[in-house]
Amino acid sequence: MTLPLTTPLVAGLATTSITTSTRLDPLTLFLEADIVVQIVMVGLILASVWVWTIIVAFSLRARGLEKKSRGYEADFWDTKEREGLLTKGIRKKIPSARVAGAGLDEWRRSTNGGRQVDKAAARDRISAAMESQIAEEADDLAAKLNFLATTGSVAPFVGLFGTVWGIMNSFFQIGAQESSSLAVVAPGISEALFATAIGLFAAIPAVIAYNRFSARVNRYEAKLQRFADTVHAGLSRELDKA
Repeated sequence: MTLPLTTPLVAGLATTSITTSTRLDPLTLFLEADIVVQIVMVGLILASVWVWTIIVAFSLRARGLEKKSRGYEADFWDTKEREGLLTKGIRKKIPSARVAGAGLDEWRRSTNGGRQVDKAAARDRISAAMESQIAEEADDLAAKLNFLATTGSVAPFVGLFGTVWGIMNSFFQIGAQESSSLAVVAPGISEALFATAIGLFAAIPAVIAYNRFSARVNRYEAKLQRFADTVHAGLSRELDKA
């Protein structure tokens, strides 16, 4: 027995088929795009992957450095044997140790010359040594943040280039097929706009992460500076005793 075409079963299947065929499929948009637009999309996807890699890596590293520095600074002021906290192994791992070590190294060089110590000049040299080390630590932590800034500013324009190219290709298809119907124009425009969407997908987290991480680097640098100021005050008192 043959079911009439108006049965609910056939109608439901037809509706499902229409819904499936009209659903936005990013993979299809990519595969059917022009080769230039595909290259743009691949570049933006790779940039997005690298952005998220930097975000995760920076978050883990910054958290680890801050934790180590807090622990070291607490130990530094709780013990009188501070020389033991400045071994090469500790300096290699902890930023605060490198900052304190830079100041103590300069203090030794200034006081072990076997002559009258110029206390004002020694204080300036100690301060300069620690400030230089602080700047180096901040630069090292922020080394890869420039990529976030570059991606955030450039990715939308790269995506826009892919969009413009795709729209140009759509107009070319209109001329080649001598038809301006949506069936001819819409696929190319959809593929072109997809490039802009990927550009924004790469740029938005890059901009947000860059702003947040830049502020975090500034706080990290300020914290090291406060620690250096405290170390400098202690070394200045030692100079007064010399």
